[in-house]
Amino acid sequence: MTVAILADALLKEELQAKKLPNEITVVWVDSIRALTIAEADVYIDLLFEMDAERTGHLKRLLPKPIMVNAVSWSTKKIGADFIRINAWPGLLQRPVTEVALPATMKEAFIKDIFDRLQWKYVLVPDIPGMITSRVLATIINEAYYTLGAEVSTREEIDIAMKLGTSYPYGPFEWSAKIGLPRIYELLTELSHVDKRYTPAERMKEEVGKLTS
Repeated sequence: MTVAILADALLKEELQAKKLPNEITVVWVDSIRALTIAEADVYIDLLFEMDAERTGHLKRLLPKPIMVNAVSWSTKKIGADFIRINAWPGLLQRPVTEVALPATMKEAFIKDIFDRLQWKYVLVPDIPGMITSRVLATIINEAYYTLGAEVSTREEIDIAMKLGTSYPYGPFEWSAKIGLPRIYELLTELSHVDKRYTPAERMKEEVGKLTS
């Protein structure tokens, strides 16, 4: 099986750490154009963005399996029968991959692919944030609310979270690893239907500085 993968250096490193079987041929590409002209059985876009032109290019590859790192958007919002995987930095290297399928797709369609990749997976609802990212984004958002209220410092909040929950990273360490704009993007999407997810003002300010 040949798999064409679009990734940056960080996600490529995490994916290589999964040690794909020798019988899997991997074609690494560096652009969406290169991905769509590659000859492969499966296509993986780990740099997916909600962009109509990008989605259009990928849709031309259907009905071949297309996996996209689309944590913040459901397949209904994307408007294509793609396989969503949770590939935020730091999460792709986990032993189990979160997978969300469009309503038109059955698990049988992906089972053989994941078996051949030797990836364990769990099916999750096709909703923004899936499971892990929704939880992480909420924790990070609360940490930013706490920081904005000047209750404690970043370092102290990180230490308290790691000691209190045995998490490998504190919320600010997670946000640095994942990328704060990704967290903000998901929270904004979630807040459209539930105001409890409204991003903290301190987070909004920091994202503005990062993206300006």
